[in-house]
Amino acid sequence: MLTEYARAKVNLTLDVLSKRADGYHEVSSILQMLELSEEVSLKKIPHGITLKVDATKISGGETVPHDEKNLAWRAAVEVQKFCGKDLGVAIELEKKIPAAAGVGGGSADSAAVIRGMNRLYELNLTDDELCKIGAQIGSDVPFCIVGGTCLATGHGELLTRLAPIKKFSVVLAKPRGEISTAWSYKTYDENPATTHLPTQEIIGQLARGEYDAAFKNFGNLLEDVAIKKIPAIAECKNKMLAAGARVALMSGSGPTVFALTDDESHAEKIAASVDAEIFITKTFCNV
Repeated sequence: MLTEYARAKVNLTLDVLSKRADGYHEVSSILQMLELSEEVSLKKIPHGITLKVDATKISGGETVPHDEKNLAWRAAVEVQKFCGKDLGVAIELEKKIPAAAGVGGGSADSAAVIRGMNRLYELNLTDDELCKIGAQIGSDVPFCIVGGTCLATGHGELLTRLAPIKKFSVVLAKPRGEISTAWSYKTYDENPATTHLPTQEIIGQLARGEYDAAFKNFGNLLEDVAIKKIPAIAECKNKMLAAGARVALMSGSGPTVFALTDDESHAEKIAASVDAEIFITKTFCNV
């Protein structure tokens, strides 16, 4: 039995640049890995794939598939296809990251399976090869493979490592309701933004430790779209800021809102200010 950590992520920024001919959107997003994680256990079996999922501890767990529709299962299939072998694997995971929340729970699971099968079968695949496999599953999977702090471009699969940011306490608040990523982008296309984020400026500010300046420039171009569907997103954000968060923003296509603060005791105060499913964690750097 071999175990890998599947860590959540937040989009510190998310800029939507244009729609491509293949239907994807060009994006520019600064991604940050979190300590919040679930363990994915893998074991060799003679052939095929089995999957055991416990999603009873998270809201929305009833929507998590237990079959080939689960991204963890799909990851095992993609590893087998890439290697051209029936690398039998039994997968077990206990969900601790909120589902359909914009914080990469499914992507983290699939990344853990890809990394784990590489170790389990001593495949000696490079990070680039692992990310190539991950990109077949979802745009966030390559980042969940490499972790840390990265700029994601293309449709999210092209990664540039950035200088790690300082350790912040992070409050994740998931209001009731779900948002489909496809719906979010489709709705955004009906009224796209005319101004975009100063991403390179933000990267420089973060690298120099000018966090207050960087936070003022943070943004998520899908946030306004999501708020129209789930107004509680704006309520969470405003209450977190009023409670003293240094920055509060929706992650990904939502609906989870994250807040950054400097210490854990303050994180508890921020968490108490909102009516939502709450997770308190920290930023994670694996470099």
